[in-house]
Amino acid sequence: MKRRSIIKSFAAAGMLAAVGACAQMDDGDDIVDIASSNPDFSTLTAAIGAAGLTDTLRGPGPFTVFAPTNAAFDALPAGTLDMLLMPENKDKLASILTYHVVPGAVTSDQILGKRMNVATVQGDTVRVDGTGGKYGAAVRVNDANVTNADIMATNGVIHVIDKVLLP
Repeated sequence: MKRRSIIKSFAAAGMLAAVGACAQMDDGDDIVDIASSNPDFSTLTAAIGAAGLTDTLRGPGPFTVFAPTNAAFDALPAGTLDMLLMPENKDKLASILTYHVVPGAVTSDQILGKRMNVATVQGDTVRVDGTGGKYGAAVRVNDANVTNADIMATNGVIHVIDKVLLP
């Protein structure tokens, strides 16, 4: 009897998580609006436009975006960003940017204390490590640090990272 109750509890929790992941907020800004309004994401916003991903990231989602700052893009080898922004490299840029996007809205409370490989929209996986760091709770995505978590958008969530993820 206890086993059946445990299974029902897990099933109910799973249903609640699925409904919560699909829920949309009615008011507010989408992922692109938030990125566009923050000067620390001006390079990311330009790259999203150059890759033709603006409409996608304005879509219903939900999406989780690991968003590199301007400083993260500046840390790429010299000339890399300029090369990626060229029209002939649109597909490569789109591949890199969609590597930063995970389907569903994943908040920090779902990550903390866990290590997992997560499939990206691009098709590869990223390694998410929320087991903490030397000075308390910390989350890493591959070799990037999450510096600001849970920026909620109408179509998902943004986590700010300090490096550009390369597939």
